[in-house]
Amino acid sequence: MHSEWLEVGQDVVDAVAACRARGGRVVAVGTTSVRSLESAARDGELKPFSGDTDIFIYPGRPFHVVDALVTNFHLPESTLLMLVSAFAGYPETMAAYAAAIEHGYRFFSYGDAMFITRNPAPTAPQESAPEDHA
Repeated sequence: MHSEWLEVGQDVVDAVAACRARGGRVVAVGTTSVRSLESAARDGELKPFSGDTDIFIYPGRPFHVVDALVTNFHLPESTLLMLVSAFAGYPETMAAYAAAIEHGYRFFSYGDAMFITRNPAPTAPQESAPEDHA
């Protein structure tokens, strides 16, 4: 995973806390924003952080801060596609990519964007409701 320098200041920590206190959602714009916020909350609590991160966000890794994401359609087999899959779930991500191809969306850095809300259990299989045999 590539390393990048980031800074999450006390002002960001305070803004996230205020957002949470009023019942809001934290929306990250871009994967670097996700990596920054989640790096600053590696122990589960968002704290000011400045420095390099090599965080690799993959399916099954928990998110501590980000609730929604705006990002472009990333290259296949990339670490950023893994981040999106971790956020939305792999089958859901592949379905979104198939729909984007079908509808002629543009991909990569200068393409179309998507708004993704977090799948609370992206790696868990969907269970059907138990049948009522009464």
